[in-house]
Amino acid sequence: MTEQKIPLAGVIGSPVAHSKSPKIHSHWLKTMGLPGHYVPMDVSADNLADVLRVLPAAGFVGVNITIPHKEKVLDLADVVTDRATLIGAANTLIFREDGKIHADNTDGYGFIKNLEGAECGWNAAAGPAAVLGAGGASRAVIAALLDAGVPELLLSNRSRVRADALAQEFGKRVRVFDWVQAGNMLEHCATVVNTTSLGMTGQQPLRVPLDGLQKGAVVTDIVYAPLRTKLLDVAEQMGCHTVDGLGMLLHQAVPGFERWFGQRPEVDAATRAAALQ
Repeated sequence: MTEQKIPLAGVIGSPVAHSKSPKIHSHWLKTMGLPGHYVPMDVSADNLADVLRVLPAAGFVGVNITIPHKEKVLDLADVVTDRATLIGAANTLIFREDGKIHADNTDGYGFIKNLEGAECGWNAAAGPAAVLGAGGASRAVIAALLDAGVPELLLSNRSRVRADALAQEFGKRVRVFDWVQAGNMLEHCATVVNTTSLGMTGQQPLRVPLDGLQKGAVVTDIVYAPLRTKLLDVAEQMGCHTVDGLGMLLHQAVPGFERWFGQRPEVDAATRAAALQ
């Protein structure tokens, strides 16, 4: 009788030691009583293609992809989902039984699920959304917000040319503001999102004026180190609903885990606690 292989998964990035994904997936495997392991792998860009091709033979059923490889893996995958193509990046790879690498992006899914699960009554159609930043994370957030039904999306980035490029790509519902005017665009928004690294531990602070925030607006920061950024603290003081960025990380992990290990995990208080250990 042949023993069934224990499924393996992991996260590939460089650096990757800081990733909370191993804690999240290991928690689910343990609490659900499933066989399997999830490991961090620090892989350079030069070695990425070779590593991806050999992993299935070692028992891997898939991997998460993080910085700086999210864009490059699109060229290495055999099948790319429409949303990964739209976003221009992938964060979840599935190694199919036919030998093909399937690439998807679940960041936008995780972002929306985090807002919906925050019990603040978030409604995409309630009013315009403001997005700070025009990097890779911003692309996933913009695509998700437009798909969810925001009537208009106001976008600002330190380098305006990148914001203009995104507006051209995503269409007429996206309107760009100069970075010096970013504070002004908050005045009419029901949803406010920081997708930049500003305010993150070790990074420069977010210096956008926040006095235009509207009471009752939903304000979220995809940064989760620290969990409570200055943006969230100020927004809370001004009567806004605030949502930290950890939930996005937790929810984006769900579809990959289900595909790799065969059961759909639940994002709950225990999952959050495991990620913060």
